[in-house]
Amino acid sequence: MNRTLPGTRGGARQQLILTAFHHCIIEKGYAKTTLRDVARGAGMTASHLLYYFPGKDTILEHYFENVSQTIVERLESFSSESPQYQVDLLSDLFFSGKGITRSEIGFMLECFGVAVHDQQLRDHKKKLDLYCKAYLTELFRQSPCGQEKAEDSAEIGYSMLIGLRTAAFFDSRLKLSRARRLFHNELSNLAGL
Repeated sequence: MNRTLPGTRGGARQQLILTAFHHCIIEKGYAKTTLRDVARGAGMTASHLLYYFPGKDTILEHYFENVSQTIVERLESFSSESPQYQVDLLSDLFFSGKGITRSEIGFMLECFGVAVHDQQLRDHKKKLDLYCKAYLTELFRQSPCGQEKAEDSAEIGYSMLIGLRTAAFFDSRLKLSRARRLFHNELSNLAGL
């Protein structure tokens, strides 16, 4: 892929492509989205799009990296807070509908599905998972839960996060407010707060 710098014309075009790609995935899903669809949404031809990204998989990987980086940056910004406040912030980030939107969750779920058969995407997802678990492990180490239970609590906490967020996406009966409450309460319990 041609690397361009943010703030340059090429960087602006890449952002247009990523935005168009996002909209196409939300509207049609990954499997049904074509390069032509993305190019049309970005206001260019498919051959012009290929100058910036050599294929649809590369666009997906780049987008997933961007979303993952945003999540990592948010979690890093929480790490200096008290464990209880971190639980509050995490609950809001993933379950308020504002920190990470429904369409972003849908897009991430599309990425997770593709990652089953795509080694590079699977590696990106694994890296994100490991970061999130390490973050949670540190949160639990700082809480009354302590060092001894921190890693197990992080595994359970991350499983609850992914499970509840996925369930709230697919099950209209599970409202975000309820999923947030369940996640918040159980993460607080695990932490001994």
